[in-house]
Formats: sequence, structure tokens, C-alpha cells
Amino acid sequence: MEYTCRYSSPLGGITLASDGDHLTGLWFDGQKYFAATLSEENEEKALPVLEETKRWLDLYFQGKNPDFTPPLRPKGSPFRQAVWKILREIPYGRVITYGEIARRIVQTEDGQPPRRVMSGQAVGGAVAHNPISLIIPCHRVVGSSGSLTGYAGGMEKKIYLLTLEKVDRTSLFVPQKGTAL
Repeated sequence: MEYTCRYSSPLGGITLASDGDHLTGLWFDGQKYFAATLSEENEEKALPVLEETKRWLDLYFQGKNPDFTPPLRPKGSPFRQAVWKILREIPYGRVITYGEIARRIVQTEDGQPPRRVMSGQAVGGAVAHNPISLIIPCHRVVGSSGSLTGYAGGMEKKIYLLTLEKVDRTSLFVPQKGTAL
């Protein structure tokens, strides 16, 4: 059984989901892949983990970097889990490229050159399917040229979140339709 509750943010409604002990989902209403990992069997219920998540969101939307993280349990393949682990390491107010995430995934622990190559596009698919927006900060990922590409919640939300975090956006841009990246 999964449990849900609602949160009203400056960017609109958010649905939170939990397995009872961990946060399993956080989606903006209407975002791409909304509730994709949410079990059909769910009920609305107040739980400590969901209250803790609401407190995190309150601090975050006040422009603060929360000094705690609710317990997380995102559902996904081992590859997606690896990408989401890297997303959690992106500092508040900073951005990283899809290509850098791909390089980090293929790095070897012994310091040798990577044994394989991974595309930023493969990483982009995992980033897009992140079931715990904001706390697993997929909005902090940009294209290699600094382009503000892709965000399941929508480009306006991505720009708002980066502005809220005071990201230096001087080298970031929204590509025009039809522009090659």
C-alpha cells in the first residue's frame, strides 16, 4: 500500500507519495510521467515522512537550502538509481550537464579510463523519469552548452527553481525551437 498527500507550492499543486516510511514520489500536478511509479492501491493519509517532506518543501520554497533530507526510496532500474544518486550529489545552487553525469557513471574506481561510453541522451531519460522531483534535483541538470533543456515539470518551473536557488544563469539559455544543441 502507498499513501499520498497534497502540497500547495508557489508553482502549483504537488502530490507526495510514501510507502509508509519513505518518500517514494513527489510530482508537480500535470508534469510529464506524473505518478508513474505510484501504485494503483493508494490512499490519502498523513504520515510523519510526508509531514517531514512538507517541512522540507516549506524551507526550500522560502529560498533556503534544507539541512535535512526525508528518507527516500525512489523506484527504478539500477541505471536510473545510479543517475538519481548523482543528482542527489549536485549542490544547492549549482548545475551539472547530462554529459558530466554520463562520465561519472562510467568512471572506474581504479582511476583507469572508462571501459564504455554512455550518451547524455540515456542519462536524460533517467533524469526525466525521476519520481522525486526537487529533493532529487533533476532541475539542476542542463545541456552541455548551458542550454536549459528538458524538465518534466516544464521549463517555467525549471527557471523558477534555478532562480530560487540563485544559480548563476549568465551562461544558461533556453534554446529556440529548431535550434541544434
